[in-house]
Amino acid sequence: MNPNLSLLKPYPFERLRLLFGNVSPNPELRPISLGIGEPKHPTPDFLKRALAGDLDSGLAAYPATGGKPELREACAAWLHRRYGVSLNPGTEILPVNGSREALFSFAQTVIDPTRPGATVVFPNPFYQIYEGAALLGGARPHYVASDPSRNFAPSWESVPEAVWANTQLLFVCSPGNPTGAVMPLEEWQKLFELSDRHGFVIASDECYSEIYFRDEPPLGGLEAASKLGRTDFKNLVAFTSLSKRSNVPGLRSGFVAGDAKWIKPFLLYRTYHGGAMSPAVQTASAAAWADEDHVIENRRMYREKFAQVTPVLARVMDVALPDAAFYLWAGVPKQFAGNANGLSADEAFAQALLTQYNVTVLPGSYLAREVDGFNPGAGRVRMALVAETAECLEAAERIARFCQP
Repeated sequence: MNPNLSLLKPYPFERLRLLFGNVSPNPELRPISLGIGEPKHPTPDFLKRALAGDLDSGLAAYPATGGKPELREACAAWLHRRYGVSLNPGTEILPVNGSREALFSFAQTVIDPTRPGATVVFPNPFYQIYEGAALLGGARPHYVASDPSRNFAPSWESVPEAVWANTQLLFVCSPGNPTGAVMPLEEWQKLFELSDRHGFVIASDECYSEIYFRDEPPLGGLEAASKLGRTDFKNLVAFTSLSKRSNVPGLRSGFVAGDAKWIKPFLLYRTYHGGAMSPAVQTASAAAWADEDHVIENRRMYREKFAQVTPVLARVMDVALPDAAFYLWAGVPKQFAGNANGLSADEAFAQALLTQYNVTVLPGSYLAREVDGFNPGAGRVRMALVAETAECLEAAERIARFCQP
């Protein structure tokens, strides 16, 4: 067996299952889950028709790993409309089976475990795929704590120069999971300068880019590079997906775009890995990237939902409207600190909330790692507002009653 498999930590939802193992939820209330970030808004009908309409031809041949030209061109056109950047569809864009699969496999392309001290850097809290990709690639993870006083921006300045010197890959997530924070241009400039100095690759996870609450859409990595004159996108690859944008998590469709120097070996890796996308999925994906009306409507629903839910929770918890994404990153009330059962405050909150009000939330400490005695997710919970507005509002009202001292 690959010995690195033993280094993998339990996934957050496995830990949640164990936390709730002996819990009996209140049977008088229907269960509501805010635990998993799985989009629940309806899938647009035109995407279903596009998928079904290509089944006859789309299932009759092996797909090329590089994808159809029509799909790569649709992705390039979307990047130009959304970010004002121009990329070569043939050399700088590659379809992938969702950003999760791509983030993991890209790390296996980049990491050279034969180099002493090979390191992968990423924010803390984080999407657990970053850590798993680093460990299975033979690298050591370096966790960069997010700073609540700076809108949960990662404290990149806390990373020692010796760590940057050994860094081969940096994962960034903007808008962030779980905080919803968006990286400004100044932060991108800092990371590009570090990348130039030390030669590491930046993998920019942007799967939440189309769900935002301000008038101006979130800045993307390729857009930031272009604004700073880096039109070759040196050592930068952006990852995006249709799952959240178009409410099709089961389609498993996204694309990566950026430095052609890294797209080429990534294509080679995926050719051997078997990462080709079904032709029928490619047809539906091209239709999705070409349409903005359904994305605007999806964003409107999230804005309406957050506008109703956030004030209810803000009365009893430390929480505010995020920049983007569909999570609330909420601090639990002080009465949950210190638990006789040895649970952290966020674990105690989640367990008692399920017991009394049949609402599931995810402890923030499960999304982070303790470093130097500090877990930056402790004392917070992540709430995924993915269900319909009425259900999320009912959950918020139950939480508000639960939090009353």
